[in-house]
Amino acid sequence: MPLFVVHFAHFHLDFRLAELEALATLENVRLSYDPRDYLASSPFLKIELDSVDDARKLIQRSILIKDIVELWGAAESLDQLIELVKADPDRWGNYMDVSFKFNVETFGVTLPMKVQVERINRFAFLDFRGPIDLKTPDVTFAYYEDYGDNSLHGIPSPEAPLMTYFGVLVSSGNRSLVSKYDLKKREYLGITSMDAELSLVMANQAQVKPGSFVLDPFVGTGSFLFTCAHFGAFTMGADIDGRQIRGKDDKSISSNVRQYNLEGRVLDNIVTDMAHHPWRQAEFWDAIVCDPPYGVRAGAKKIGHNSKVKPTADAIKANGEPRYPQTVPYEMHHVLEDLVEFSAKFLRPGGRLVYWLPTVTSEYKPEDVPQHPQFRLIANSEQNFGKWARRLITMEKIGSTENAGEGSADGDATAQLPAHAGFRGKYFAPKDSRQ
Repeated sequence: MPLFVVHFAHFHLDFRLAELEALATLENVRLSYDPRDYLASSPFLKIELDSVDDARKLIQRSILIKDIVELWGAAESLDQLIELVKADPDRWGNYMDVSFKFNVETFGVTLPMKVQVERINRFAFLDFRGPIDLKTPDVTFAYYEDYGDNSLHGIPSPEAPLMTYFGVLVSSGNRSLVSKYDLKKREYLGITSMDAELSLVMANQAQVKPGSFVLDPFVGTGSFLFTCAHFGAFTMGADIDGRQIRGKDDKSISSNVRQYNLEGRVLDNIVTDMAHHPWRQAEFWDAIVCDPPYGVRAGAKKIGHNSKVKPTADAIKANGEPRYPQTVPYEMHHVLEDLVEFSAKFLRPGGRLVYWLPTVTSEYKPEDVPQHPQFRLIANSEQNFGKWARRLITMEKIGSTENAGEGSADGDATAQLPAHAGFRGKYFAPKDSRQ
């Protein structure tokens, strides 16, 4: 299998492999790499693919990949790399008379332009006869130097690179989408609107594609509706708080739909909660993508009798019945249990559930992730904020609900509560009180 090097963006380091593998499965691309070659401190990873066409399929909608390069050589020094390239002159023939340019990129240090030119001149032995074209070349040659990420540890960068790479640029990633869906450019926002980059990554990990049906049961202001619809899915949202759906001052989810020209793909939104919903028992949805409420900036609620709240006069019908249903607090770990159980019933076999799990960093255990016999865990990626973190959980439904026994998301009722139980109280608690 031909060798390639993936050049990742150096953001969301724990999410990069999860997105890469999700896209490989989605595009039916056979991907191979040695997990020992992957370092979070490096943006480069050598992979094997069947063809250049597969490399293009893999990167065409990736958010966390900057470039994919067909590898001509990888070595610990430029001198060794030059010898590797010289040893395989058969690669050069197709490029002798086409226009070209060289890209030099480094990670961990910044090379002056003079030094970059010196690096390019080391490849003069290739003796290409075509014209140099810096704007629209027929081919771009990529040279990378990796010095490692030492900034977080206060360690000076090494004088020489840890690894060098050279090859032909196959394609660049789709990071322009991050700018298109940037929250700063969005007409309607809420306090919990998910940023564009992570919303797009979640759509990829959910493997949404043209014709998919995607549900966000905690829709808020609709971030996942837009990113999933961008990739061709038909999306729908639900939320117990109809005010966020309706918006204010002529701004709402609908105005964002118009802003992004997604009228034909974002179907609608309904006011309901996870515990009391109108869905019929049918394995309909291809993906469920959501950010359940943590109870920090927006408290979780569900329909229920609240004896502590007396309805106002205008909330009572003439017959004495409540005009609007009352709500009660919805504890975080119960929200997640219901979400997994709901997804087991309404996702099609092979469908994916992608959601955020908030947790207290010092208390988290892998067993805290809700389990269900109808699901297998695909990815668990952490975004760390210090004393707390949130984890992007990707699960895939296996089999059909009709052929399965009654599942339970909460496991043994006598087991210790997970780290996300009572998350709001832990989040606001003084640090010393949790030690």
